[in-house]
Amino acid sequence: MSQTLLVTGGAGFVGAGLIRSLLTDFPDAAIVSLDNYFTGVPENHVNDPRVTYLDGSTVDVAKIWADRGLARPEIVFHLGEYSRIVASFDDHDLTWEFNLLGTKEVVKFAATNGAKLIYAGSSSKFGNDGQDENLNPYAWTKAKNIEYIKNYATWYGLDYAITYFYNVYGPGQITSGKYATVMGIFEHKYLHGEPLPVVSPGTQTRDFTHIDDIVRGIVLVAQRGKGDGYLLGTGQEWPIIEVAKMFGVPFELVPALRGERVRGQADNTKATELGWRPERRLDDYIAAFVAAHPR
Repeated sequence: MSQTLLVTGGAGFVGAGLIRSLLTDFPDAAIVSLDNYFTGVPENHVNDPRVTYLDGSTVDVAKIWADRGLARPEIVFHLGEYSRIVASFDDHDLTWEFNLLGTKEVVKFAATNGAKLIYAGSSSKFGNDGQDENLNPYAWTKAKNIEYIKNYATWYGLDYAITYFYNVYGPGQITSGKYATVMGIFEHKYLHGEPLPVVSPGTQTRDFTHIDDIVRGIVLVAQRGKGDGYLLGTGQEWPIIEVAKMFGVPFELVPALRGERVRGQADNTKATELGWRPERRLDDYIAAFVAAHPR
């Protein structure tokens, strides 16, 4: 193998999709996943001899790598962090460990090995003219990591590019439990004949982006991107209540959740300058889902 690529969080929703893409886009590469299986699951593993799955914490990435005697990675895709807004209030210690302690070690590991770091930032930092980064522990830690990566590059030298995901949906998303996504919850409730829960007031918007578009964006940024500002979103806002109505079944308003932002819409200018374009539309996806599962 001529290259080694590290994907943290490789057993998660986005990580698994990324690994499948990397197998095609980097045909000569060996791919290593490091995941603590907090939300990742073995069912997301890709059955390919070029992929190695390691169970461990990003806090220990350097030791794990050395103990396994792995080749120096050329690209580090860092997706393995805590990634839920509302639950981060209760999971404060985990958010701190995964997002601050773990990322500190991943950044150092990438720089030490001369690898390019591709970081999955959070779109939550852009809301309300940047004030939304302080709404919850998750958004705050993610925003601090952006500052840290930029400063680290200045202090010590680091080749990096930062992407931002906007409400990723599609096959493989988490559909139940406290870490489920909005679209995952809607699909789960739909399939079980239950009303779709719409968080009040329902007029809050999100920019839903299909997993295939997200993965293409990550790979393109790895190949051509440099620095900060690659927002991977369609650029279209969808009010949550309108998304629920697309399923054509009853929905119900549920109490507002702590720490959530009012709007979400990507300015994907910098990503499109690399040649990226979102190809999947949310309304088409939901229509196909409903057609495949008539009620």
